[in-house]
Amino acid sequence: MRYFIEFAYKGTNYHGWQMQPEAISVQEVLTKATNLILKDTFELVGAGRTDAGVHASNMYAHFDTEVFFDINEVIRKLNSYLPEDIAIFEIFPVAADAHARFDATARTYEYHINLKKNVFSKDLSWYHFRKLNIEKMNEAAKILLEYEDFECFSKTHTDVFTFNCTITEAFWQLNNNQLVFTISANRFLRNMVRAIVGTLINVGLEKIQVEDIRTIIESKNRGKAGFSVPAHGLYLTKVTYPYI
Repeated sequence: MRYFIEFAYKGTNYHGWQMQPEAISVQEVLTKATNLILKDTFELVGAGRTDAGVHASNMYAHFDTEVFFDINEVIRKLNSYLPEDIAIFEIFPVAADAHARFDATARTYEYHINLKKNVFSKDLSWYHFRKLNIEKMNEAAKILLEYEDFECFSKTHTDVFTFNCTITEAFWQLNNNQLVFTISANRFLRNMVRAIVGTLINVGLEKIQVEDIRTIIESKNRGKAGFSVPAHGLYLTKVTYPYI
């Protein structure tokens, strides 16, 4: 049987989702826990990769097992066994060919910025005290929806078959002293969201103009785009599937 597992994690203590030989990852911790609880051996296949320090409030993975188990009991045991920064929401059976990564039709990220220093969210948002022109940042964000090739926002020397992504929404919202950027697309390149946010921050600081976004995208040059904002303000907030 193939199962999907829905979960969340605070990425502060992890070197991202994907297993690494000499660093602790969410995939490693969660795979070991599920193997232990189910008394089976398998590897979890995640919906995607998140970088070190990035969080996920909605993440999926799949696994295969022939072990029969009580889903609610396993969820309870996993949440008791796992560290406090990983939480299991649901486990449910899916078709044998369902795939957590390849079947996802969209993903949504948020980037959280505190405009006023908050000692309770130092690992959960980026503190930025300089004044930003949010109206211009939203104008620039709309331009992203007009393009598909985002090589300029991709981490260099990345082995991908295409730099094309379809962005369906990109906007900023201010709530008191918290500024949140939301972006959804069918796929994302490595470091893409953090590079986009850094570039839009430069628009907000009026270091570059709104229309400069077009020149940056069309250059396909990472060096033309803005800085990459810190990882701890980034969240994967939604993964969309046609059958969930």
